[in-house]
Amino acid sequence: MISSALPTTNSLLLPFILLAPLVAMLMIIFLPKDESKTIKIVAAIGTLISLVLSLYAFFAYDRVLGGMQFTLTIPWIPDLGVNLAFGVDGISLPMLLLTNIIGFSSIYASWNMEKRVKEFFALLLILITGVMGTFIARDLFIFFLFYEIVVIPIYIMVIIWGSTKRVSKEYAGMKLTIYLLIGSAFLLVGMIALYLAAAKNGQPTFMFDQLAQRQDLYSPAFQKVAFGLMLFGFGSLISMFPFHSWSPDGYAGAPTAVSMIHAGVLKKIGGYGLIRLGIFVLPLGARYWAPIIAFLAICNVLYAAFIALAQKDLKYVVGYSSVSHMGYVLIALAALNPTAMTGAIAMMFAHGVMSALIFSMIGFIYEKTHTRNIPDLGGLAHQMPRLAIGLMLAGMASLGLPSTINFISEFTIFMGTIHVYPVLAMLGIFGIIFTAVYILRMIANVLFGPRRPEWDHLVDIRGPELVPLVICVFVIFITGIFPNILLGMINSGVYSSGLAKVLETVSQVKMGGLF
Repeated sequence: MISSALPTTNSLLLPFILLAPLVAMLMIIFLPKDESKTIKIVAAIGTLISLVLSLYAFFAYDRVLGGMQFTLTIPWIPDLGVNLAFGVDGISLPMLLLTNIIGFSSIYASWNMEKRVKEFFALLLILITGVMGTFIARDLFIFFLFYEIVVIPIYIMVIIWGSTKRVSKEYAGMKLTIYLLIGSAFLLVGMIALYLAAAKNGQPTFMFDQLAQRQDLYSPAFQKVAFGLMLFGFGSLISMFPFHSWSPDGYAGAPTAVSMIHAGVLKKIGGYGLIRLGIFVLPLGARYWAPIIAFLAICNVLYAAFIALAQKDLKYVVGYSSVSHMGYVLIALAALNPTAMTGAIAMMFAHGVMSALIFSMIGFIYEKTHTRNIPDLGGLAHQMPRLAIGLMLAGMASLGLPSTINFISEFTIFMGTIHVYPVLAMLGIFGIIFTAVYILRMIANVLFGPRRPEWDHLVDIRGPELVPLVICVFVIFITGIFPNILLGMINSGVYSSGLAKVLETVSQVKMGGLF
């Protein structure tokens, strides 16, 4: 039911969060292109406003009440049942906060940008807005619209500001965009099928909660097919094996800020979509495909980790590491129980902050040394101790060091999956060993060893360049030492949203057929 009441202050919070970067983008458009410092300051202020408001929403959210809060629903296309509907719960609110943490940090990771500054920051703000929109949308049509908005700036930013080391930036941009568009095509087919099925005996709607309430209209066969379409679309976005190859190339070809957003939050749309649209709305389909997802997840973990061991380009090491870490999210989703689901959402948050930090540090290395080739580097801790600290802390978080949120999320995932897929979960644990090998080897070869005179001219990160380091390290450790800040929010979302009840019900269903 659409409320006719006037919007309240709380209901306007999410639109303000969404519009702040867009207002900053419009201001940048009207600024002279040679006012690069002013452009950067405006972009920083726009993302800072969104970050501060997101923090307010995070701590003002009523965890006891739970459910969707800060909601706003405005009819947009009534004949089709499309509404401008926004809201957040304990599942989507951490993703919104993550987006704004990384978005704000990415502005400062690009502070030394000199090429077409006006266009770069305008597109970056559009990208951040598009990602935010997917996490606050409560209408499937609006969700898909924001998802499509994300594709446009990414392609342009990669082909103009990307790097050209191992693959050309044109190749990386085209490959990334084609994979995203193929995934969105499958999503569109599944979305239309779901919409038509839900509209058989009722008002047409795209609202997530109303689609979930009409499950009696979705036969088991329909759910299997529809979830398969969603799995291909969202799975390619989360770089599920074997649809992952676009991701490392996309990282390598993208500028630093895009790599941070790509790894930090863009991939998380895939995991979030599988939860919000797949498991909530099509639980029988999720139950049917779960064993295959779990198997492919372990392929992610082990295969990508082995490939990362052989890489010499810093971005490719972290790129394949990101693919491997997404395997943990996927196997947790396949376990279909509240503990694993909590771990999956926490892992998406933890990996997002960690990957943003490590890509920002790699970006600074490339900016100052003009190389990402590991054999060409070495001993950088002598010349750049602050950068070395950032890279080491990001590496420690990546391999799940206790006191980081990454450790808590991985532990929760294994606790939730070990009794569902014991063999696959044990194989996944071995993936942590490979992670330690390639991360520690990368850190040792890049930062340590004898002082190399050819790098004595390097200047350590300072001033605005320290912002990504300070913010991301603080978030990684504050949520790792006090995990209930994050896990309490996620647990509220899993239980109060009805997801836990859905998981309990579907886990008791015996599925026939291939699996």
